[in-house]
Order: sequence, then C-alpha cells, then structure tokens
Amino acid sequence: MKFKQLAHQYKTALLDDVLPFWEQHSLDRQQGGYFTCLGRDGTVFDTDKFVWLQARQVWTFAMLYNRLEPRPGWLEIARHGAEFLRRYGMDADGNWYFSLDRCGRPLVQPYTLFSDCFAAMAFAQYAVAAGDEPAAELACRTFDNILQREGNPKGAYNKLVPGTRPLKNFALPMILCNLTLELEHLLPVESVEAQIARAVHEILEVFLDPATGLVSENVAPDGGRVDSFDGRLLNPGHAVEAMWFLMEVGQRRSDPDLVRRAVEITLATLEHGWDHEYGGLFYFLDRLGRPPQQLEWDQKLWWGHLEALIALADGYAQTRRGECLDWYRRIHDYTWSHFPDPEYGEWYGYLNRRGEVLLPLKGGKWKGCFHVPRALFRCWQVFEKLDAD
Repeated sequence: MKFKQLAHQYKTALLDDVLPFWEQHSLDRQQGGYFTCLGRDGTVFDTDKFVWLQARQVWTFAMLYNRLEPRPGWLEIARHGAEFLRRYGMDADGNWYFSLDRCGRPLVQPYTLFSDCFAAMAFAQYAVAAGDEPAAELACRTFDNILQREGNPKGAYNKLVPGTRPLKNFALPMILCNLTLELEHLLPVESVEAQIARAVHEILEVFLDPATGLVSENVAPDGGRVDSFDGRLLNPGHAVEAMWFLMEVGQRRSDPDLVRRAVEITLATLEHGWDHEYGGLFYFLDRLGRPPQQLEWDQKLWWGHLEALIALADGYAQTRRGECLDWYRRIHDYTWSHFPDPEYGEWYGYLNRRGEVLLPLKGGKWKGCFHVPRALFRCWQVFEKLDAD
C-alpha cells in the first residue's frame, strides 16, 4: 500500500470534510453546547444534548489543538462545550447526567458511567489546551468517582435483580484502559500503573476466551462463560477497539508480546465478525452461533469499522505483519466505499446488512463528533510515519 497516499486521504477527509461539518452545524450559539442530532445536510432535527457526546466533542477539538495544531478556533469550540458541561452536566453529587434538554435542564439521570468517563477525558484534554487548572481538578474528581462507582456502576438505576445471574460487562474495563492513559499527565504514577495493569488483566484474563481468541461482552464474576443472551454476546467493534488500546499500552511498556497478543485477537475477531456474504463487520454476534437478542445485530456501523482500521494500522506499524495489511485493505475498501457522504460531507453511521444507508443522519443520540475524526487523525499519523520510515 502507498502510505503517502493513505496519509493524504485521511488528512484531507479530517481537515477539509469532517471537522468543517461539525464546525458549521453543531454549535448552539444561543444556549451553549453542541447539537448532535444532525441530518444528512447538517440540519438539526432534535435539540436534546447527550452528555457523553458533548464531552466527546470537547475532547476531539481539545485533543487536536494539543496534538496537531493550536488553532484558536478549535480551542474556542472546545471551550464552548466545556463551559456548558461544567454548568449543567452534573448532579449535586458530581455524577454526570446522561442527557439534558437544549437549555441544560437534566432529562435522564446519571445511570451510566460512560458520561463520566468521557467527561473525564474531555476535561483532561481541555485543561491542557486552555491551561485551566479547575478543569484538571474536575477531570481527576470525575476519575475518582468512576473508580468508586465501578463495582456498581448503575447504582440505584440498576434494574436487574441482584444475585440471580451476576455478570461483569466488558465496556468499563476496556474504557478504563484508555481513560487512564488519557489522564496519565494528571494522575500519580503508581495509580496509572495499577489501573493499566488491572485493565490489561481484565481484558486478557477475564473477558478473553482462550479457546476461541474472542472477547465476550459479559462474563460471570469469576470470568466464566454464561449460557444466556447476554453471556453469549460478542461485539466485534468493541473487541478491536480494546485491542488498539492494548497496543498503546504495549508500545508504552516496550512489550512486544502484549502487542502481538492484541494483534492476534484483532485478526481472530475480524475473521469471526466479517460478513462474508455482503462485506462489513456485524454489529453483534452470538458466540455459539445462536440468534442474537439484538434486532440490529446485522447492521454495519461506522464506529466498529473505524476502530478496526485503527487497530490494523497500529498493528502493522508495530509488527509489520502482512495479515494486518491484508485485513486493512479489505476494511478500508468497504469503509471508504460505504460510509462517507461525498455530497454533504461527514459520514453515515448506520447501514443495513447489504451496505445500504439505513439512516441518513450524520449525528444523533449515539453518533457525534468523535469516532470519525479520532480514526482519521490516528490513521493519518500512522501512515505519515510509515511513509517516513
């Protein structure tokens, strides 16, 4: 593959297409924060504000300001969202709501820790970009709160009957691996090392099934497999996202064995999760091949493909394994031929199994300014370095 051309493709898509779409359409100049429910052409179709999407957009523009170029406009966009979140995003106990109305009044209680996780990421990056010490303190307080709630993340909002079928979910250990690295500049060294070690252990020794090389979304507290809808659930996008988190840890530790394991799991996940009839990665699968509970199981979603591209680009850069490039070509070709919208800009998020656009929106309750720009930036950087080597 011609790495120079790939670097250019990702760079121009990020700077000339995706970021301008959000810069033009997402800022709520009257009430603060961002609109994320955007139609194909950027028209706002709903004004509710979802806290983790608000935080993700703050992170995106602050991260690009810090790591790519200190553009004043990017810092101002990050500030626009950060001030809205700081004013309206938390309850009295410092837990982050799930959603707010346009004016910032809370709509949905803080039933999920992922709002907190992305708020911590956002304020950690924004603190660096803006030189804002209170933002750094807020990021650390939020991180501490996440760790305190980790054992019972939903708290009073947990609808399950305790004790009958206890399950551990993969999403929180996975995101804590990345979140700890995001806050590394703010945390004590011993805390960083302990959290990363724990996350690596959970991913590889608890959620990974050594017999298949696949990562389960839910396991028993002792790591055992559970024969139920939730216990059999696989999410290929989640698994490969976690693998590039592990590759970052492996590179940080100078641990080629960890990188190698992450690459092996990535390849096994893609082989299992690929739709060999229509192309693309399935959203959900059942590890025993039974019908999944999720009716959307066979949809093709933007974020899973983007996470796979990051994992494969990083995996090849660190190992030079040809299988990474082979899979990269396959997923790159599918992704770039199906998700970008050349007429109105940005990317579609939801395709049906055949690869046809299912929802023409560019943002909504779950899709915002995060996965697309993050992947474009990371792949651009990897390919630019590979071209220079």
